[in-house]
Amino acid sequence: MSDTAGDKAVKRYGEGDTSFQAAGGEAGIRRLADAFYDTMAELPQAKTIHEMHGDNIDILRDKLARFLCGWLGGPKLFREKYGPIQIPKAHSHLDIGLEERDAWLACMERALAQQPYQQDFRDYMLKELFRPADRSRTKD
Repeated sequence: MSDTAGDKAVKRYGEGDTSFQAAGGEAGIRRLADAFYDTMAELPQAKTIHEMHGDNIDILRDKLARFLCGWLGGPKLFREKYGPIQIPKAHSHLDIGLEERDAWLACMERALAQQPYQQDFRDYMLKELFRPADRSRTKD
């Protein structure tokens, strides 16, 4: 579904690579992933989820950036390096409930606010990221 502005079609977020481009491509997404994990280390309500991540933060930064690249319509970098994305299975060993999901989303909201993105794209991202965050839950 595209709107038209004169003769030029305007792509919406979620169509093709529009979201990937709005995020600044791979470089912009890597900055977002770095800001996310930096925020997780600083935000008091994220202490529990930060501790869940252990010492593999550099690997997790890479995994998040690669996941987001493909998820936003860019290259499928996660699959290339780590194989298929299996969100529930990847998190099954962790104790993730509503509180942990919401802490993850709070970190992402802060990380998004630090990026030079349009506000409507930040809003879109936070709304859409609720789904994978919720799929990571292992408890109610």
